[in-house]
Amino acid sequence: MVKTTRLGGTAKDVVVGKVANTDSSMVGLAWAYVYDAFDTIKSGIDLLPPGAKMMLNSSEFYGPNWDIANIELLARFYEKYPEYVDKTFLSGAAKSFGLTSSKPEDLRRSVDICIKALRGTKKIDLFEPARIDRDVSIEDTMHALVEMVREGKFDHIGLSECSAATLRRGYAVYPISVVEIEISPMVYEEETKRVIAACAELDVAIAAYSPLGGGLTTGMIKDPMQTTGHWIKSLNVSQPENWEYNRRFVEAFAGYAAKKGCTPAQLSIAWVAALGEKIIPLPGSSKKERNLENIRGGDIELSPDDLAEIARIMKENPVKGNRGLATKAIDLKLWG
Repeated sequence: MVKTTRLGGTAKDVVVGKVANTDSSMVGLAWAYVYDAFDTIKSGIDLLPPGAKMMLNSSEFYGPNWDIANIELLARFYEKYPEYVDKTFLSGAAKSFGLTSSKPEDLRRSVDICIKALRGTKKIDLFEPARIDRDVSIEDTMHALVEMVREGKFDHIGLSECSAATLRRGYAVYPISVVEIEISPMVYEEETKRVIAACAELDVAIAAYSPLGGGLTTGMIKDPMQTTGHWIKSLNVSQPENWEYNRRFVEAFAGYAAKKGCTPAQLSIAWVAALGEKIIPLPGSSKKERNLENIRGGDIELSPDDLAEIARIMKENPVKGNRGLATKAIDLKLWG
């Protein structure tokens, strides 16, 4: 039975798996693998104690063509396995990647698209703008989201890629339940630490996406430019001028994982989980076996000596290149 934790804000009574959750943008994007995705989701839920839920992180743009296909996949899952509906906590997000808008009409459009794609199989538990729209005040964004909560379109509000200052301003309008940010041993910026501190102060849970650094901390990727995944190739840290430097960290981290008797992926997840009681790693996998391997990372206990050694490895092998994309074709608008 896996560890659990509680969410924050208006969802403070919701219990979710500490690690038995998934960023479903990485689950079964191709329809050919739909039943693999179903087995992956079920395998995590089945490990949870009674009353706990799996957090499923989806979005209007998580399909293979930045479309609604991922939520449609989840609708098919709920139709096939209605007994699992109440065992999941579904988080949805508005458009992103250069298409972010937090104008009230655009947020409402996005929510309605997601609701329609679910076909009545499941209510959205939490909704968040996928990025902070710098052309709309966070107060106006929150008021628009609160209005839809009161209309019953979804139950809780989250923010993604927000700075600590933006989180505090948003929370002053309405309690935020979850903040979604990227955290991994390769991505631990100063603003990341400030957001973690603010969330702890306000009792907000953190959904830590990409805890494996886009797969780079697993040690399995020897040359990102030779992978089949275009996403990894597009990362700034994966570029040849940076990777020759960054692989030293990956190798040192993998070496310590071997000493601990676990995989580098499991050590990454354990390290992220150890950063705070309500920090919830969101690894993504389309395979049941890999999902179960990731979940076992939550069982790894890191001692103060372990954390000190990992901190030493990170300090002596600082990551070169930021966590954005090498191309400006897509503007991620990080840290709003």
